Amino acid sequence: MNFEKEFKTNKETWNHKVDAHAKSDFYFLEAFKAGASSLNKYELAALGDVSGKSLLHLQCHFGQDTLSWSRMGASCTGVDLSDKAIALAQELNSELSQNASFVCCNVLETSKHISKTFDIVFTSYGTIGWLPDLKPWAQMISELLKDRGTFYIVEFHPIAWMFDHTSGTPVMKYPYHQEEAIYEEYKGTYADENAAIMSKEYGWNHSLSEVIQSLIDAGLTIDSFHEMDASPYDVFPDLQKNKEGLYELKDKLYPLLFEIKATKKVAR
Repeated sequence: MNFEKEFKTNKETWNHKVDAHAKSDFYFLEAFKAGASSLNKYELAALGDVSGKSLLHLQCHFGQDTLSWSRMGASCTGVDLSDKAIALAQELNSELSQNASFVCCNVLETSKHISKTFDIVFTSYGTIGWLPDLKPWAQMISELLKDRGTFYIVEFHPIAWMFDHTSGTPVMKYPYHQEEAIYEEYKGTYADENAAIMSKEYGWNHSLSEVIQSLIDAGLTIDSFHEMDASPYDVFPDLQKNKEGLYELKDKLYPLLFEIKATKKVAR
């Protein structure tokens, strides 16, 4: 299928979001410029010391995580669909005297724009839901990883996306294995509900089996898989902060996040 309309709509929405996000407390841009890291405990624990390693960050928005890895000594490349986000990422890269590079493209076409391979491919928090099919995504990851290279994803749990969160109290509305695109239109954005923008978005739900099997089929070995109750981000209704400063459902009925770490097999 051709998803040109859906990708175009999403790109326009993300271009509108950049200015609002850069001004929001959610992205703490001034503190970030002053040295604060945008990375969270899960990805830091999973990837450890990245000094001297090459790292590709998929769907990087305006590059805060990319630049945080760069500050830790990695040689980083960030990719995003939004040209406004990439432009801001490049400005931040220069302002912070980092040597990261940024590419504007549909993430599924990354291999057409980047030819080198990486020690690490990384993606996090609200990325795969913008993709209609994970098979080309996983194949692209495999193509851009070095042999024995590491892929890591930390992402919102698919159960959370079974609910409609746009009309107050969450209502379970979408099947776990739903294949059709979900269209949502709402005022504001997750970083600023009062932002003067209209978000128009197409998204796709992906089951855990779809995520894992797509990576296996692309030649990756799953090293670890975890589901977590607590999220660094207060992006769902009625979450409460725990002692670690993370956000959980009051009754912990289902996990909010999952993470996968995988290794590219050595070609024979």
